[in-house]
Amino acid sequence: MQVHITLGDQTGTAMTVSWVTASEPGSNTVAYGRSPEKMELSAQGTHTRYDYYNYTSGFIHHCTLTGLNHGVKYWYAMGFGHTVRTFSFTTPPKPGPDVPFKFGLIGDLGQTFDSNSTLSHYEANGGSAVLFVGDLSYADAYPLHDNNRWDTWARFVERSMAYQPWLWTAGNHELDYAPEIGEATPFKPFTRRYPTPFRASGSTEPLWYSVKVASAHVVVLSSYSAYGQYTPQWTWLDAELRRVDRKVTPWLLVLMHSPWYNSNGYHYMEGESMRVQFERWLVDAKVDLVLAGHVHSYERSRRFSNVAYDIINGKATPVRNLEAPMYINIGDGGNIEGIADNFTKPQPRYSAFREASFGHATQEIKNRTHAYYEWHRNHDGAKVVADSVWLTNRYWMPTHDDSN
Repeated sequence: MQVHITLGDQTGTAMTVSWVTASEPGSNTVAYGRSPEKMELSAQGTHTRYDYYNYTSGFIHHCTLTGLNHGVKYWYAMGFGHTVRTFSFTTPPKPGPDVPFKFGLIGDLGQTFDSNSTLSHYEANGGSAVLFVGDLSYADAYPLHDNNRWDTWARFVERSMAYQPWLWTAGNHELDYAPEIGEATPFKPFTRRYPTPFRASGSTEPLWYSVKVASAHVVVLSSYSAYGQYTPQWTWLDAELRRVDRKVTPWLLVLMHSPWYNSNGYHYMEGESMRVQFERWLVDAKVDLVLAGHVHSYERSRRFSNVAYDIINGKATPVRNLEAPMYINIGDGGNIEGIADNFTKPQPRYSAFREASFGHATQEIKNRTHAYYEWHRNHDGAKVVADSVWLTNRYWMPTHDDSN
């Protein structure tokens, strides 16, 4: 059934449940409640289908459960009239400055042996929601963008994403833009299958939006949508950064797919034009952490910025800046294209740690001032920490150097 959930509003008092039925629509109803024996509430969803070259999808259902309380475990069920399946989730706690929360950080997952190892390691480390930085199924890596791979990927990841919300960033492998086979609508499979709560944050498109989870304000950007001055994404981000209230959600995280700081030869400088457009905004907003994928390895930066250059002054080298975000590239989920093992030498001063290994990370926010970040490589036991750092909040501790 490919069951998965994501936030249905900006703070988690709604949850959107998605699933697929293969041969007929069946029921759109989701029953839910605080006990598996007593699911007295219900919601009605909708369903859609799409064609992609020689593939026709199943019936893709989306149903938003509303009126939920923060920090409560709910059970939910769908498939009425056929095979009823029951799952559960816990809503995020109410946003507040010292509310602890643990995120899983995963990107470029795919569906290989390594992908399964990444997911198993993450499950063992126990986050409560996943910030996914793009490139889900890699269906476009198969002949004719074989959309059956979207189905197999969702069945593979259901064991996690049916029980906790995954928050989606669009990557290049979500584009599925293939005019040579008559498919010229970007993001068609992805947007049909994976909804986002974009309207709740005033966005006009599902590819950029924000949520407020516990003590974090999470901003999701689209590397593959227009972001030049006056475009919808540019206009939305300008307004969104002004709306952030660090007294309520002190941790400001930004997600994108193509990294701005990447010392790997793979995809080198592909994020440069977006960096030039937005880096000054993120520094001024005192963003704590920028998460990206795309490059199939792991890299963590120190707090550097490159915002002084004005074409004629020659100041084009990144410099230490404690007001700048820390950049983490986590595109090491295990996809079919393999590892990116072409790091430039010597290692740049802004790069604190880098390694060509598959893995995942977690970000555990403790309070308004401190969060513990750790990266796990798949080659190790699930609990082994390969890289870690205590992050200090840029709003509440702006002069503290946490980028060892």
